[in-house]
Amino acid sequence: QVQLVESGGGLVQPGGSLRLSCAASGIRFSAYTMGWYRQAPGKQREMVATITNDGSTNYVDSVKGRFTISRDNANNAVYLQMNSLKPEDTAVYYCNAYRSYVFNYWGKGTLVTVSS
Repeated sequence: QVQLVESGGGLVQPGGSLRLSCAASGIRFSAYTMGWYRQAPGKQREMVATITNDGSTNYVDSVKGRFTISRDNANNAVYLQMNSLKPEDTAVYYCNAYRSYVFNYWGKGTLVTVSS
């Protein structure tokens, strides 16, 4: 079965940093675009960052220059380095693996809270 397991969430102060990890299993990892999405209470889920197998990245405007997505195909893992965190970044962050409408998978999420 397909599994995406996130880790690294927690409580940080504004201006702090956090690194999220996602371990994937049950898929041909290199065939998937990997991504991080987030959902704050009462808000819609939004795309934060994506990365293709060849390394092309895409970020939502609000995190450009602060967040960096990367992938390690040898270990079937994707990461999100988050710097200069703001209270507005508070959300549950989800790992996503996408190939098509049929082959589209999600992790259970990890909570990131940015507060002083």
